[in-house]
Amino acid sequence: MADTAVSYRGTGKRKTSVARVVLVPGAGAITVNGKAIEEYFPRQTLRAIATAPLQLTGTDAAYDVRARIDGGGISGQAGALRHGISRALIGVDENLRTELKRQGFLTRDDRQVDAGWRFTHGRVCPTAGDVGRGRVDRIDRAGETS
Repeated sequence: MADTAVSYRGTGKRKTSVARVVLVPGAGAITVNGKAIEEYFPRQTLRAIATAPLQLTGTDAAYDVRARIDGGGISGQAGALRHGISRALIGVDENLRTELKRQGFLTRDDRQVDAGWRFTHGRVCPTAGDVGRGRVDRIDRAGETS
């Protein structure tokens, strides 16, 4: 049977991570992909990032959080969870929007890894590698090729 209790939903995104969040009135338990938040995010820093909207609004002991997170790495997932919790809290109380917005929790951080630098692991600049492969004669300091 479906829950008859009120629930609030929010979707958060960060890099390539997507978090689907459900807030239900409760004691403050946070579950991520079926695990406790301490087990899913072992670092205190990531837990602090993820639960910041609840701490800011003082609702950390008033709602249980259930979240499904897909994609990306652990840092992006923590940011996506923060974004999703913030959006769900607006459903709880529209007056929370101003302080969440002021802290930047409602803004989707859409920065992505530059495709040219993906898999280089800091070894060689992709445009500088073109010089040795005969695609470009040289690259001057301004980044222009000749």
